[in-house]
Amino acid sequence: MQLGINLGYWGAGMDGDNLAVAKEADKLGYAVCWAAEAYGSDAATVLSWVAAQTERIDIGSAIFQIPARQPAMTAMTAATLDSLSGGRFRLGLGVSGPQVSEGWYGVRFDKPLARTREYVEIVRKAMTRERLSYEGEHWTLPLPDGPGKPIKLTVHPQREHIPLYIAAIGPKNLEQTGEIADGALLIFPAAEHLEETAIRHLRAGREKAGKTMDGFDIVPTLPLAVGDDVPGLADMFRPYTALYVGGMGSRKQNFYNQLAQRMGYEKEAAEIQDKYLSGDKEGAAAAVPHELIDSTTLLGSVDRIAERMQAYAAAGVTTLTLSPAGFTLEERIKALRAGTEALERAGLA
Repeated sequence: MQLGINLGYWGAGMDGDNLAVAKEADKLGYAVCWAAEAYGSDAATVLSWVAAQTERIDIGSAIFQIPARQPAMTAMTAATLDSLSGGRFRLGLGVSGPQVSEGWYGVRFDKPLARTREYVEIVRKAMTRERLSYEGEHWTLPLPDGPGKPIKLTVHPQREHIPLYIAAIGPKNLEQTGEIADGALLIFPAAEHLEETAIRHLRAGREKAGKTMDGFDIVPTLPLAVGDDVPGLADMFRPYTALYVGGMGSRKQNFYNQLAQRMGYEKEAAEIQDKYLSGDKEGAAAAVPHELIDSTTLLGSVDRIAERMQAYAAAGVTTLTLSPAGFTLEERIKALRAGTEALERAGLA
């Protein structure tokens, strides 16, 4: 099992620290550094900045939002980043959510699975440097009855095949991800629930495509905090968990809330959402069960974290992405180093 880091969103007040964290992860031998985007910083610019100041660590988008870019533009960006980084780019894609897709980008959040499938097909075709033509429900290239003609990408990617990941939560999305992608980006992953909530659906998709799980990268992201006071460390992540389970989406369409329900927290998920959407964010955070936080983070001593890493490896995780927490850069670097130490103690390095 490899380790990665996730820098989250740029512009959150820790930008200089994030670069230092990425450089330290590069020195420690972490496999990949991911960057996110929502409706603030874009991931491509951040990744180019990190790639220019690191040597070995891969850079990955977690995620590029599908409604934000035409698929041919994503192919251009992926090819450029892979070339500039010397073949270190991993392309992570996701549909985002209805509020961002429709509110920020003005793109209807309809038929996300079909849209994702077409998007991936176009991106992959463009990056082969074939002349690009495509006829689908959501995209037609070139447009008919116009001056457009099939053209091909002029940039030569460093590699013939750039690894493609999809951020997936729901069962149908997970199954399609197993079918059409090289890896899955997971959030709020509990090792003890991973088979039922994610991997069995990914496996079904792989089987549909006539493939096994061999070579498929399962990449959950977990916050990491080191210390002796596990309940106290867990409390650090109450607002984070409440935001996703309670407020990331509408009452009818919150993928993270549905995931919490599938992990057995139906009543708690409903309470968190009720309080969050009513404006009681503190109450929503207080309603998050300690067990939910503890099972979806890496908290405690290095030995405790090592045990949790063993559980994730046993569940099928191939790249464990960490978000090292801390109020200072020194604390985050300490957590980063604890991650590599825990991996070694777990016998997984």
